Amino acid sequence: MPIVRPAKSGIPDMNRTLRHSPLIALGFVGLALLPACAQGGGTTDKAEVEKIVEEYILANPEIIEKALIALTEKDRQAQASAAKAAISDNAGALYNNSTDYFVGDADAPVTVVEFFDYRCGYCKRSAEWTANLPKTYDGNVRVVFKEYPIFGGISETAALAALASGRQGKYIDMHLALMALKSNDDLTEKKIDELAMQLGIDVQRMRSDMKSDGVKKQLADMQALGRKLNVGGTPGYFVGDQAIEGANLPKIDEAIRAEIAG
Repeated sequence: MPIVRPAKSGIPDMNRTLRHSPLIALGFVGLALLPACAQGGGTTDKAEVEKIVEEYILANPEIIEKALIALTEKDRQAQASAAKAAISDNAGALYNNSTDYFVGDADAPVTVVEFFDYRCGYCKRSAEWTANLPKTYDGNVRVVFKEYPIFGGISETAALAALASGRQGKYIDMHLALMALKSNDDLTEKKIDELAMQLGIDVQRMRSDMKSDGVKKQLADMQALGRKLNVGGTPGYFVGDQAIEGANLPKIDEAIRAEIAG
């Protein structure tokens, strides 16, 4: 899955932490052994401590793996906790923005939110699955779509076109048509207009709406929300108080079932 690094929010960057994990783990091991080095009341110089640590690690290499596992789990818990806080702080904009387009019953007990880009391969592969969630869960799920063109350029143009198509009651039609393009090379200005025509969308009106302050603000608000929630790649899903990175369909299903169960 392609990853970008947006402006920082309060959610920790787990990838950066893991890059330095071996050094951190060694540091933890050294700290853990210091009390043992100090036993006996004598003084221990730096060279002696380093030798003791080295010998211990060589004799017990599994301690590094254990330290890394513990550190990874600690980071995962911190990331999940920070994500829950960010979701809580932005719950209204995330789940109940009246300008968002969605499929499913407006009063469905569970809302799934997806952030996506029309040039994201995983977004394309999961598009039909995502749009069919209301049917899959017998009307208990509503899916909200958040345009998040992280690749810029034609991705942003496509996002504006989809939002503008929504003003003619054709948002989901345009969304699925754009996602159905097999190659990113197929996504062009000309193709966007062709798709609109095929869907019965007034192209001239769509193009005019794409330039309007209302549609531009709608997209800008979605992008700003994504940054607040630290959506670093697409697709990014939200269910209840969970943020789910990538097209992890089993995990999304699990989160939905948990929400339905209450």
